[in-house]
Amino acid sequence: MGFCVAGSLDSNVNIMLRPRVRSSSNEARIRSPSSFCIAPNFDSVSFKHSQKQNHKAIQTRLFLCKQDSVEFDERKSPNEVREEIKRCYELINRLGRGVVYLGSSRMGPGHSHYIANLLDCTSWSGAGPGLMDAVTQGALQAGKPVGGFKIGKEAGEWTASNYHPYLPSENYLTCRFFSARKHGLVDVVVRNNSLDKTAVVALPGGIGTLDEVFEIMALIQLERIGSELPVPFILMNYDSFYSKLLDFLDVCEDWGTVSKGEVSSLWKVCNSNSEALAYLVDFYGFSSSNKKEANAEAFHVHEIPERGEQEKGSEEKNLEKI
Repeated sequence: MGFCVAGSLDSNVNIMLRPRVRSSSNEARIRSPSSFCIAPNFDSVSFKHSQKQNHKAIQTRLFLCKQDSVEFDERKSPNEVREEIKRCYELINRLGRGVVYLGSSRMGPGHSHYIANLLDCTSWSGAGPGLMDAVTQGALQAGKPVGGFKIGKEAGEWTASNYHPYLPSENYLTCRFFSARKHGLVDVVVRNNSLDKTAVVALPGGIGTLDEVFEIMALIQLERIGSELPVPFILMNYDSFYSKLLDFLDVCEDWGTVSKGEVSSLWKVCNSNSEALAYLVDFYGFSSSNKKEANAEAFHVHEIPERGEQEKGSEEKNLEKI
C-alpha cells in the first residue's frame, strides 16, 4: 500500500503503513513522537501532537493511501507501447530495412540542405515536413520504396491530423509514443545479413534530431547496433552546421569524458553529398570496376536548388504570369 512521511512546523510526524500486516478491520498504525494510536479509517486521520518550541497543540489532518492496490493491468501505457512497437516491426518487415534519415522538420523546401542520399533500398524518416519530406520526395522520384514513423508533434507543435498529405497509409505509422518510434528507427538499420544495405544519415536538425543522433551513437558504442554487421553512420556537416558540436566533442576528449578517437570511430563526418556517396560505396565494398555504375544506379541523389536559385526561378515564373 505504501507509506507517507509528513511534517508540520518543524515537528516530526511519521506515518507508517504496513501493507503485509492485514486485519479484519483494515486498521492503519500511526506513530508520532508524542502518541501512538490505531486509526480505523483509511480515508483520513486526525490527531494531535505537541510542537516543542511553543508547546501548542496543533491539529494535523493527513490523507492516507487508498485501500485498494493498483494492479499492473490498470496501467495501460506499457501494453500500448508494446503494441505500437509491434506495429513498427510489422511495417519494417513489409517494406524492408534501409537508410534512416534524421533531420529537421523546420527547414522548408527552399533550404539548401533539402537533400536525400538514397541507397538502393527503402528510405525511412519521421515522415514529417522539412528535411524529412525531402527524403520522402527524393525516394519517390527515384522510384524507391518509402517508409516512415510519424509522430503527432512536429516542429514543436501538435499537428491537427495524424495523416501524411500524400503518402499511402500503408507506408507509414503514426506513433503515439516516442519510445516506440525510436524502436522502429533503430530496427530499420539493423543488418540481418551481408546483403542488407542500411545506414544512418544525420542531416541538420534541432533538439529532436540531436536526441536521435546521440541515441544512435550510444547504441553503436554499446554494440547494440552493428555488433555483427557494422552500420555506416554519417553526419552531414553542410556549411559547417555541426562544427560547433564537433568542437564540443573535442573538448570532451580534452577533459577525458570521452576517449581519444572514440567519437570519430562511431561515425563519418561528411561535408558534401559526393563525399557521403563515396564513403558508402567504399563501406559496402563495391569493386573499382563497378564503382561508377554503383554510384549511378545504387545511389540516387535528389537535390532541390539552393534558396537563391529557387527564389530566382519563382520570380521568373511570377513575371511570366504577369
